[in-house]
Amino acid sequence: MPNLDLMPLGGVTAYLVILVAIAEALNRFVHTGPEVTRKIVHIGAGQVMLLAWWWRIDPQWILAAAAVAAVIALASYFLPILPSLNSVGRQSLGTFFYALSIGAIALLFMGNYPHHGVIGILVMAWGDGLAALVGQRWGAHPYQIWGNRKSWEGTATMALASFAVTVLILGTVYGFSFPVIGIGLGVAIAATALEAISQFGIDNLTVPLGTALICASFCARWL
Repeated sequence: MPNLDLMPLGGVTAYLVILVAIAEALNRFVHTGPEVTRKIVHIGAGQVMLLAWWWRIDPQWILAAAAVAAVIALASYFLPILPSLNSVGRQSLGTFFYALSIGAIALLFMGNYPHHGVIGILVMAWGDGLAALVGQRWGAHPYQIWGNRKSWEGTATMALASFAVTVLILGTVYGFSFPVIGIGLGVAIAATALEAISQFGIDNLTVPLGTALICASFCARWL
């Protein structure tokens, strides 16, 4: 039976409710574009893993919450439950895969190596979220990989955000050093490549898991 600590669980729940409420309000009343509100939720939801790490929330609670989120995301894909998460008929199950990735990260990493799991989720949250926003607003140099339309501006943002997230977290845990910077570069390249080639929203699963596994492998060798 997982440890039940109501204060951290209540804090995370309140944070998520406020986050979705803000996104819904922007979508319904301010008429913010649907992609912007989705990315607000996308980036904001990733910070839950930081809270779970800092407050030492039992991984089983994270896994249970991810399962509930996956069901809600799947329902929202087909029904107009939360337009800030998915538009009806949008050909992507990205939010569903995002919830799956959080559950998988909780299962694999949050017990003994939480910082690796947090890096995987935050690379997805900040890297992919900012890359999409930058690419849509300033993406003047497009390219395609297997039918995926990207921009070099968005790709550069993904790489920089991934590098920054990895170095900041590893530096906090192990101290800032040249190996940490090297690992940050390796993770950034891998995460950017995974994001570029993934389709149909599955990057929300492949990027966090791939990034966490690669980061863990690099750390085992160099730190």
